[in-house]
Amino acid sequence: MTSPFAKTVTLAITGASGAQYGLRLLQCLLAADCRVWLLLSDAAKVVIDTETDCRLPQQGDEELEEFFHRRFDAREGQLQLFGKRDWFSPVASGSGSAASMVICPASGGTLSAIACGASNNLVERAADVALKERRQLILVPREAPYSEIHLENMLKLTRMGAVILPASPGFYQKPKSVEDLVDFVVARLLDQLGIEQKLLPKWGED
Repeated sequence: MTSPFAKTVTLAITGASGAQYGLRLLQCLLAADCRVWLLLSDAAKVVIDTETDCRLPQQGDEELEEFFHRRFDAREGQLQLFGKRDWFSPVASGSGSAASMVICPASGGTLSAIACGASNNLVERAADVALKERRQLILVPREAPYSEIHLENMLKLTRMGAVILPASPGFYQKPKSVEDLVDFVVARLLDQLGIEQKLLPKWGED
């Protein structure tokens, strides 16, 4: 049966600083008529509450999914949130997972777990599936400075086929706000996903 949505993307938000990147990407994916399978680590929920004006409901995953539906005006069936132990979700299997997965931001612990195939929670398992199925996996680390461990893990993941896209906004577009800096990184992610975006002109365009 043909999906009513343009593309399905698995989006995981983990506990690194930079929750704004993940939330803005979620907003843009939904606006681009993509279906999003959303994964949130426990640490990500703490960071979102700390860094943004989002006050996440504490009752459970159903209430959290409804919160994001309302906040970003998602269509029916467009956004689905899976818990960290939801092993029967489509992202946990190669026969059901999306063609593209983004982890934004990706904590150092998440990088490490994926690099060694730990699969201790659904974020790690979904990334493991993406790698074994040779599907698109984009990781957005937000750390400074990088230790040798971080660099080794990123090199391992790159060699496995993942794309490492650090949350390193450029300044040639002359940003005027924090939102402009966030949009720079999100625009690069949308470009990687093959989704048309108007947040940032391509190099050489006005």
